[in-house]
Amino acid sequence: MDENKFGQLKKYLTNHVAVDDESFSVFCSKFKFRTFRRNEIVLKAGEICSYMYFVKSGCLRVFMLDAEGKESTRFLVFENKFGTAFPSFTLQEPSLASIQSLETSEVLYISYRDFQQLSDHFPGWEKVYRINLEKDYIESIKRIESLITVDAKDRYKLLLLNNQTLIKRLPSKIVADYLGISQETLSRLKSKK
Repeated sequence: MDENKFGQLKKYLTNHVAVDDESFSVFCSKFKFRTFRRNEIVLKAGEICSYMYFVKSGCLRVFMLDAEGKESTRFLVFENKFGTAFPSFTLQEPSLASIQSLETSEVLYISYRDFQQLSDHFPGWEKVYRINLEKDYIESIKRIESLITVDAKDRYKLLLLNNQTLIKRLPSKIVADYLGISQETLSRLKSKK
């Protein structure tokens, strides 16, 4: 087992379930490794999302375009997290969203078919998947609620408090989009720190 390639994934799993080496080897045999370039499009809207990604390093962005071509970031996937265009991956239907690698990103990825079979070969997977799906769902709901109920200044403060790395690592355009504000508003908020 390549500890360098799969060490982060093993830590991710063992945070929730006990994993023996043999089971982990079977689990890892389902994954492949890939590096995406900065700003590379991983999935285009309209394609069926065939893969779930585990980010070892870098950042993937799930985003949509409106009729005027304005981008709207739906989800950001940083290190040690799984992510995909979830509705498309789960339903195996064309995706409304695209996936982009915002930074040079090293990922482990697994096909839809192999992902579905993990529970058969790895009994603890359902628990790990459920726990992390719940966390991501709650994070998404809180973000949506803040976009509706919290003004731009307080959204920025919350982001500073909860996820400074996002502000430090990503371009202002992406941060502003994630916060649901203009780049000008973000610049004003940054200057008032």
